[in-house]
Amino acid sequence: MKSTKRIWQALFAVFICSFGVLLYLGSEIYQKAPPIPEVIQSESGKVIFTKEDIEQGQLVWRSMGGHQNGSIWGHGSLLAPDWNADWLHREALASLELLANASYGESYDSLTMPEQKYLQAQLQQEIRSNSYNPATGELTVSEDRAQVILSLSRYYQGLFSADPEFTHLREQYALKEGVLKDDQRAYRLSAFFFWSTWATVTERPRKDISYTSNWPYEPLVANEPGGDLLGWSMFSIILMIAGIGALVWHHASLKHEELPTPSKTDPLLSLDIKPSQRAVFKYFLTAIALFLLQITLGGITAHYAVEGQEFYGYPLAEILPYAVTRTWHTQLAVFWIATAWLGTGLFIAPALSNHEPKWQKLGVNVLWVALLVVVLGSMFGEWYAAQQIWDLDTSYWFGHQGYEFVDLGRIWQILLLAGLMIWLALVTRAILPALSHNHEHRPVVMVLFLSSIAIGLFYGVGLMMGKHTHLAIAEYWRWWVVHLWVEGFFETFAAAVVSLLFVRLGLIRAKSANTTVLFTTVIFLTGGIIGTLHHLYFGGTPTSIIAWGASFSALEVVPLALIGFEAYESYKLGHASPWMVRYKWAIMFFVACSFWNLVGAGVFGFLINPPISLYYIQGLNITALHAHTAFMGVYGMLGIGLILFCVRPMIGEQYWNDRLLKYAFWTLNLGLAMMAFMSLLPVGVIQFNAVMEQGYWYARSPEIIHSAAVESLVWWRLPGDVVFAAGGGFIILFMLNALRSFLPQKTQTKLALDR
Repeated sequence: MKSTKRIWQALFAVFICSFGVLLYLGSEIYQKAPPIPEVIQSESGKVIFTKEDIEQGQLVWRSMGGHQNGSIWGHGSLLAPDWNADWLHREALASLELLANASYGESYDSLTMPEQKYLQAQLQQEIRSNSYNPATGELTVSEDRAQVILSLSRYYQGLFSADPEFTHLREQYALKEGVLKDDQRAYRLSAFFFWSTWATVTERPRKDISYTSNWPYEPLVANEPGGDLLGWSMFSIILMIAGIGALVWHHASLKHEELPTPSKTDPLLSLDIKPSQRAVFKYFLTAIALFLLQITLGGITAHYAVEGQEFYGYPLAEILPYAVTRTWHTQLAVFWIATAWLGTGLFIAPALSNHEPKWQKLGVNVLWVALLVVVLGSMFGEWYAAQQIWDLDTSYWFGHQGYEFVDLGRIWQILLLAGLMIWLALVTRAILPALSHNHEHRPVVMVLFLSSIAIGLFYGVGLMMGKHTHLAIAEYWRWWVVHLWVEGFFETFAAAVVSLLFVRLGLIRAKSANTTVLFTTVIFLTGGIIGTLHHLYFGGTPTSIIAWGASFSALEVVPLALIGFEAYESYKLGHASPWMVRYKWAIMFFVACSFWNLVGAGVFGFLINPPISLYYIQGLNITALHAHTAFMGVYGMLGIGLILFCVRPMIGEQYWNDRLLKYAFWTLNLGLAMMAFMSLLPVGVIQFNAVMEQGYWYARSPEIIHSAAVESLVWWRLPGDVVFAAGGGFIILFMLNALRSFLPQKTQTKLALDR
């Protein structure tokens, strides 16, 4: 511990300072979030919407799937429009038409360019002015604007009902027929759409920028990027280059120890597998089964981009609408990867301490049952919520919370947190003996333990979002879960596990592992904690978020500068000893993780990190490109690698099938690459050009999404999907074959004879 004392001090300093900044900026968001008026009225005093309408409208939006039916402030699904961009453009066109008739007695389109510019200036003056009175809580709009708002309200009520006039448009948006069965719910949904759109174009008091920093891009109303976006983007790039330079210099200055001489035999073969560790196999089998289900749902969800309500002619949306399949697809990504990593924790803790506490196996089995209850229960609740049968309160508790990656109903969310607490208790009681002894790899074990605590506790921040929590504040806490819990502490946990595995195999020295893991954690968290803010640039937050988020999210890229070195080192370790051939494909999945960390998290991630670039491409397929290659490429590949390392000492040699793993490795990686480069990336480029051409609304419109070029590229995703799905099939076949090792001896013999 003495040799790593300074790094520990740096780690705690980074942790305390970073969370101090994050909490302080969170308080800024609380204070400066867009106000929700008590009443929205016309100049004549006619009430259009009330605060209750807006808050209940937000609940309506959440109950029907929220982020899974288009997006709000750029966050959500990519097939339907961003409702704020859509409303803003429609309101601008309708208002300009009224102005043209009043001023010239002609339609807006028939006017000359100077006349159109004159009317746009009039509209901008009205629509950007902040007429909210904080003393009374009243928002007053002109009679003409009130007329436009009511007209748009009727439009959205028709769209989200079963009105036959909108049947084709619902199909293009992949909305089920009769999304909302209640006229009042539809009316209140339009209230929420108006308020969240009002925040995107209305300037903050004494500022010349809107509550969402002029996002989305809409030239008609002068929603254009401010100079601070470009300035902080340039600063972030400079900071990233400086950080990479400093890290490379630091790495070059280190004295690199020679790798130890590997033992002549596999150290893991002599591992005393405890009953609780063998019980963990069902976690890994469950994880891969959920992975296969996620792949299936991903294929269905992607197909809805060309047939919005059908699956190769079958009206599947009547049973499984897009909002449900996408909910399950994204949620299962978290569930299966988390299950793999949680199982790893339950396996590695007794291995480190060589101690199995009393009732540990029972705890492992009970937790597995609880996990299944949460997964299956939440999936049913989300499906049932989409039917709009429950009242809004019941839907919130048992159905759909509407926030991407935190979709599961509040009851299931609480139960999942309880399950994580049980997991933390199981890991703690098993690992404590390893912490009590001052052995050489104790610092890495400490990092593993601390990250386990963070994994157990930090999911709880998702409970900070209540039923009526302001959208800007809800987004703040949601990204604590998605970025800090999933991308932050799980990654720290995984880095510690991988290092400990290599130490246990005798491939790296414990001293080197201690220094590397601690230093990597410091570097990662330096940018990663405050870097959470890059998700919140345009989420109704003050402009200070842009400055902090841009600066520190750039530092998230810095550790990736040495990722190639890490990949090479992992590959080299895989050839360190003849017996390492047993772990070839487990290590190759670690190598793949490094590759996709560079490409998916690094290259594609930095495409959307600078504020000026995210301003134009937030919520386009480039975002999906980053999500798929980073989430699956990094966390998914890492999860599979961890599973294989844990399973290896559990099963007999005859049940370990390298050929299936080889096929799985190449098909998963090739399929992911095909998906990314043959479909997601080119579609994202087309959408970006559409944004620059006419505005953000246009990139998400049916004219682009259902254009011949984009639909062709969606079909070009199919080969990649099929290849990737084959990889999932090979993995599940491998696990089913490995399962035979756990069957009674008589059954094994019979299966062998049958074979």
